[in-house]
Amino acid sequence: MTDYSLWEVILNGDSPTPTKIVYGVVQVIAPTTAEQRFAKKNELKARGTLLMALPDKHQLKFNIHKDAKSLMVAIEKRFGGNKETKKVQKTLLKQ
Repeated sequence: MTDYSLWEVILNGDSPTPTKIVYGVVQVIAPTTAEQRFAKKNELKARGTLLMALPDKHQLKFNIHKDAKSLMVAIEKRFGGNKETKKVQKTLLKQ
């Protein structure tokens, strides 16, 4: 079963977290409405799903990313390869 709302969060990002500035320090405001709680829950679920898909030895490297969209971009950048490696992989699969 595919959870399309998670893919929406992973690919497009979710609504930004509300913040406020107190004495020059940016603080995150806790979600107050049901929509904000649902958005936060989806964001955490999407990020957790992406982290669980990684091998154990790579999880600490990607743990610094705080949202699912930046995590997905980092994973694609790290494991996606360039056109040349994709071409080699494609020819190997044909053999």
